[in-house]
Amino acid sequence: MVLPGTSHSPDLAIAADDLRQLADHDATARTLSGRAGPLAALDTGGDGPSGTVLLVAGYTGSKEDFAPLLAPLAADGYRVVAIDQRGQYESPGPDDPAAYSVAELAADVVAVASLLREETGTPHLLGHSFGGLVGRGAVLADPAAFRSLTLLGSGPARLGGRRAELLEHLGPLLDSGGVPAVHATLEQLAMTDERAQAVPAPTRAFYARRFLRNTAAGLRGMADAMTTEPDRVAELAATGVPVLVAHGVADDAWPPDVQADMARRLGARHEVIDGAIHSPAVENPRRTLEVLEAFWSSVPEGTR
Repeated sequence: MVLPGTSHSPDLAIAADDLRQLADHDATARTLSGRAGPLAALDTGGDGPSGTVLLVAGYTGSKEDFAPLLAPLAADGYRVVAIDQRGQYESPGPDDPAAYSVAELAADVVAVASLLREETGTPHLLGHSFGGLVGRGAVLADPAAFRSLTLLGSGPARLGGRRAELLEHLGPLLDSGGVPAVHATLEQLAMTDERAQAVPAPTRAFYARRFLRNTAAGLRGMADAMTTEPDRVAELAATGVPVLVAHGVADDAWPPDVQADMARRLGARHEVIDGAIHSPAVENPRRTLEVLEAFWSSVPEGTR
């Protein structure tokens, strides 16, 4: 979730002048079919001899949140597809907030996974933040559609703490002034956030452009879904799908100890990524790549 942080920032492995979500890559823009309409995607293509990977962004995020990973994963033989969820950035979405429940969004992920399975094989699934809750919903809906699930900076149940409180305060703004009013308020908050101020101007401009293209119904519906999701850890464990729980050492969304406990309850692999907060793919992409590839390579094809 790309919102102002709430904790002290560790030393990030990524350079302050790195363009992060604007990192160079050779992935091709592509439109895929979701259950409610087209979904914008970045697709590295290829035969994917190392495997196929489907990446799902979090609340207010987009496919570009995985940009630093795309070229290295492709070079290592992975076919990678990253998507904007419905109502995010370049994916249009319905005007009804009810269309953004975890179940509805998970149906989109299952639909894309079915397509990828026909093209290059059953994909590994990664969901970041709220995308992890959606990814879990997709696995629960159709466990056979995925080789594995990675929960990156995600949690066992609804989001709490100061980020959830912020979402509650932004709700009335969304009702009265729409997406522009919410964006203006977040921009004001960012002025007091050292981490936000350290982001290069081109990336800040991208954040603004992306946020303003979110649908109001999507912001409302996803926020409601993220702050009401029940604990479904036992259900996920029962699927038998291999799971990796990974997060930044200073994650300020779902606390690290909560994610560690989730991994224990799942019997899942657990990795803590140094030099990262809530977005390891852009804050420490090198270590994130190592963690992901080590997990994916450990999953035998056909494992359930």
